[in-house]
Amino acid sequence: MQHTVPVAPALRTAIEGEARALGFDAIGVSDVELAEDERHLEEWLARGWHGEMSYMARHGRRRSRPAQLLPGTLRVISARMNYWPREAQAAQAVLADDQAAYVSRYALGRDYHKLMRRALRDLAERIALLAGPHGYRVFVDSAPVLEKALARNAGLGWIGKHTNLIARDAGSWFFLGEIFTDLPLPVDAPASAHCGTCTACMPACPTGAIVAPYRLDARRCISYLTIELDGPIPLEWRAAIGNRIYGCDDCQLVCPWNKFARAAAHPDFRVRHGLDVARLSELFGWSAALFDQRMRGSAIFRIGYERWLRNIAVALGNARSSPSVLAALEARREERSALVREHVRWALEAHRQRAATAAAPSNV
Repeated sequence: MQHTVPVAPALRTAIEGEARALGFDAIGVSDVELAEDERHLEEWLARGWHGEMSYMARHGRRRSRPAQLLPGTLRVISARMNYWPREAQAAQAVLADDQAAYVSRYALGRDYHKLMRRALRDLAERIALLAGPHGYRVFVDSAPVLEKALARNAGLGWIGKHTNLIARDAGSWFFLGEIFTDLPLPVDAPASAHCGTCTACMPACPTGAIVAPYRLDARRCISYLTIELDGPIPLEWRAAIGNRIYGCDDCQLVCPWNKFARAAAHPDFRVRHGLDVARLSELFGWSAALFDQRMRGSAIFRIGYERWLRNIAVALGNARSSPSVLAALEARREERSALVREHVRWALEAHRQRAATAAAPSNV
């Protein structure tokens, strides 16, 4: 449905009130012009930095042209929801303990996709009550959408040198979702950038995936390696993964803007199953049934049991040798999955080599 009558700014204010009532921490409205971001995306794809994420190229320009994804789209309402779990064990403490499993902060609680999608649908329906029926579609990582560029244009934050969105009043620990609509809502001013000369995120990346400011080679990113990659993790990156078994937050942990991060208000983002303090050996002992039982409803569930074990095997290979670590690996030396078996044997070999080096006589 096309709306030819300009929409009053008062409607925009009412929409923001409804959004906050539904649990969103901020919303913004942008138009659909993304030409410069389209050029950046095409350059990124041409370099092959998307790795095995073939869907990034397969969707073509629908990602940067919202009206091709949903004909008639005039505006995009971007919404922000904080997820930082303040009650969780301190991230740096977990990273410093090589017997512990580090899980990206966003995945410690329930999966945000359904929660945010439901809230966005409710918001779209409330907008219909305020403005009349409108054509819309909601997205939460569910279609080819340049969500960070749209959120920037909607004033929700700027894209930092690590390529994540940063807000002056909330840091970067938040989820994004969108409503594409044919309502000609007043647009917000795009956010200006405030990284300045800071490059803290770049050397903080364990694998050097931030190859230049605002340029990320996803093939080296630990989030890609532990979540998106189906097969073996390349040998050259295994040691750098450390104890990170699902995702990586290092670039966000060092960002000075995250001193303004706000704790998650929604109870679904609270830590579940002790994942903020879990031990690698314990998690590696989970059966497939236990993984399904505990991870269903979590973002982690999508990687499946096999990749879960693959990731933990790498982390155990990076851990200090101990009876529990070696016993956990030996128990899966003959694992049915060839993928898991290969990573377990790599981990055991890493321990053997370190032991041999430690036992070698010094030449000094």
